[in-house]
Amino acid sequence: MQKPLADILRPTKIEDMVGQTHLISEGSLFRNVIEGEKIPNMIFYGPPGIGKTTLANIIALKANMSLYKLNGTNCGTEDIKDIIKQIGDVFNQNGILLYLDEIQYLNKKQQQSLLEFVENGDITLIASTTENPYFYVYPALLSRCSVFEFKAISSEEIAKGLTRGAKALKVKIEPEALKILSLSANGDMRKALNSLEFIASGIKNSKITVADVNEVIQKGNISYDRGEDKHYDNLSALMKSLRGSDPDAAVFYLAKMLEAGDLIAASRRLLCSASEDVGMAYPQIIPIVKAAVDTALQLGMPEARLPLVNAAVLIATAPKSNSAYMAYDRALSDINQGKGISVPRCLQNTHYDGEDAEVKGQNYKYPHNYKNHWVKQQYLPDDIKDRVYYIYGDNKFENTLKDYWEKIKK
Repeated sequence: MQKPLADILRPTKIEDMVGQTHLISEGSLFRNVIEGEKIPNMIFYGPPGIGKTTLANIIALKANMSLYKLNGTNCGTEDIKDIIKQIGDVFNQNGILLYLDEIQYLNKKQQQSLLEFVENGDITLIASTTENPYFYVYPALLSRCSVFEFKAISSEEIAKGLTRGAKALKVKIEPEALKILSLSANGDMRKALNSLEFIASGIKNSKITVADVNEVIQKGNISYDRGEDKHYDNLSALMKSLRGSDPDAAVFYLAKMLEAGDLIAASRRLLCSASEDVGMAYPQIIPIVKAAVDTALQLGMPEARLPLVNAAVLIATAPKSNSAYMAYDRALSDINQGKGISVPRCLQNTHYDGEDAEVKGQNYKYPHNYKNHWVKQQYLPDDIKDRVYYIYGDNKFENTLKDYWEKIKK
């Protein structure tokens, strides 16, 4: 069976990779580390077809380690145990590098089985996932790995890979056809090469034209990406149009994304904007937009556009406040500076005081036992007890809350 073009052209040297320049550019910290003597445990996070597996292969070859591959979609605990048995084998004297693709599909017990061997260095783990690793990877395993985000490959870099692919297939491709095919891949090199290979196998001569490309790719992808520098420009434009309260622009960019088949990304932007940009000015919008997104995902296209365009117009025309978002950033700043480590005694879950405790008893005041269900007591840690993170926004809803609590807390 003939290997796919994407596998044939898979780079074996880091210099031949396209994309991920934020990680692998000459002199970058990441590149210095992977070119060093000891490879750390890592998790690669990002969409499919952007080089996660390729880079893992290159790292294993450069480190002269024995490379084992597992895929979370079809491997089990026994497969992991079989690799563990290879530790100390004469053929693995330079160490074992386990590349675990789609780690999010392994359950907690399966991930735990790796923990001991990753921790003591018997196995070096490079895992990859298309999902957020902070949600899907067992925390103890995650804490022993460095997480690196892989980004969608730019259309310019995709074009370089397609040019190399056309040369390997011994075909020529018109410049405009190359541009359209590069843009239609939406940052996925594997998708681009698969489309090129398909087209090349069907043409009667050795030249790929715009017409050939248009027969294969969806029209939505063309209109979505044509004239854009990057796929994420449209995501950014939608988000900023929603934030800027421009319903016309919001509907336009939403339509581009949906016609391109980018339903998931559009839904995520709407959900994000409802919380980040409208927020406390109209908090009821969050479950409304969530319901619209759920409905859209159940319907699928083309009907999905109906609830989503309503959500987009609602967000764009709603009052705006980022007060809660800014409060979080202020709190995070103190956390990153190591402040507020000790929880006040009255809030702790421990009800026993040690013999050396100067103050006995938890002394927690149950707010519901007091007038208006509120009583003054310390909630923040001692070193930041007077911090103010949340500042009421200048809108009707938050002003109502502000007036209420000022009256209660006098």
